[in-house]
Amino acid sequence: MGDILITDDERDIRELISDILKDEGYTTRLAGTSDACMAEIEKEPPALMILDIWLKDSNMDGIDILKAVKRDHPGIPVVIISGHGNIEIAVAAIKQGAYDFIEKPFNIDQLLVVIRRAMETSRLRRENVELKRGESASADMLGESAVFRAMKSQLDKVTKSNGRVMLTGPAGSGKEIAARYIHANSNRAQAPFVTVNSASIEPDRMEEVLFGRESDGKGVEKGLLEQANGGVIYFDEVAEMPLGTQSKILRVLVDQKFQRVGGADQVQVDLRVISSTNRDLAADIDAGTFRQELYHRLNVVPIPVPSLEERREDIPLLAEHFIGVFNKVQGLPLRALAEDARALLQTMLWPGNVRQLKNVVERVLILGEGNSDISAKELPSAEETPADEGRIVLSGGLATLPLREARELFEREYLLTQINRFGGNISRTASFVGMERSALHRKLKSLGVATTSKAGGRVAYVEGEA
Repeated sequence: MGDILITDDERDIRELISDILKDEGYTTRLAGTSDACMAEIEKEPPALMILDIWLKDSNMDGIDILKAVKRDHPGIPVVIISGHGNIEIAVAAIKQGAYDFIEKPFNIDQLLVVIRRAMETSRLRRENVELKRGESASADMLGESAVFRAMKSQLDKVTKSNGRVMLTGPAGSGKEIAARYIHANSNRAQAPFVTVNSASIEPDRMEEVLFGRESDGKGVEKGLLEQANGGVIYFDEVAEMPLGTQSKILRVLVDQKFQRVGGADQVQVDLRVISSTNRDLAADIDAGTFRQELYHRLNVVPIPVPSLEERREDIPLLAEHFIGVFNKVQGLPLRALAEDARALLQTMLWPGNVRQLKNVVERVLILGEGNSDISAKELPSAEETPADEGRIVLSGGLATLPLREARELFEREYLLTQINRFGGNISRTASFVGMERSALHRKLKSLGVATTSKAGGRVAYVEGEA
């Protein structure tokens, strides 16, 4: 998407323009006929076109090519040049969507100014579309835990390829951020990133939203696939896509072309596909709600995105990041986390994962007073704690057990939580709980607690329950 396609039937003219543009740092491709021009566009859409109106020995003239380009690739700026220029031709070209019209013999400086403006306008238009669609979200990947580093290593390996990636993990774990990270670090970073929210689109509108529509009244309305041309299309929660649409998406993946709803012509696209799901697609395939062929096309590189429970070490880092974000965006207080708050955050249940953590941080900052450190009492779980200091609430099951059994159950759950909080690091766990490392090992053995490797990190479990 970074080159300029020059189409002119006069070899000297196209080579002269090419040499000038190369001196300015642009890359170019040349075509002498309409067939050669269309073949180059089909091979890879250019960033900009310089197009002669009159083309000898060609099946199409410049206006015909302009119409085809604006139909299939409306984002490409086209500068028309002609030695037979007049006001009627210029008006016709502009009406058909040309960026500008320059008459031969042209002034080189004038041509360069037009090209710079056209490419800048194209870039600003893409950025504006992304901002309107809310697609400017952060692609920052934050974490220090072993399981997070293992995932990030996998993401880094796929950024420079065009391979299709399937991100799996629970809702709220950060699958879209992982997809944006791939895009931001790929050679398509300057091209669009378009999200298809499969679960939020009405099934009967899915094809119109994806493929676009052609009608006499409204003309061409681009779908999400065309808007993503040259960049990345991200199918969020792809399992929610209707079966009928799945088969058509499968054809797009194979051919990189499709028809708009109500249209007859094929639209060529250049897309990298990233998808995500929190479902067991193998079970959906068995149930007949997801096509096996589509699964194999999308699941070229499967990458699991860990839940927040699997990366408890990262919770304070993420919470501090969100505090900074809310301070910058909403002007909320820039508060630090007290040690008791850090510990409680790392031991709480997070069924909503990173999304839930972000919401909790925002709530605390909105309801809190002053700029003092955030304490454990301000966190949601504090509402379940009695006013008397130093007391905890026993669950119904624990309260019915004899003391020895209750103590053993409590010690097991407490140590399981602490070990997982510290990413399986026994030394750090021993330091926090106030035990010698050797004593902690003996205690874990007596309680039947062991550790094992999982997704690049270590987790604790009760032997016999793994």
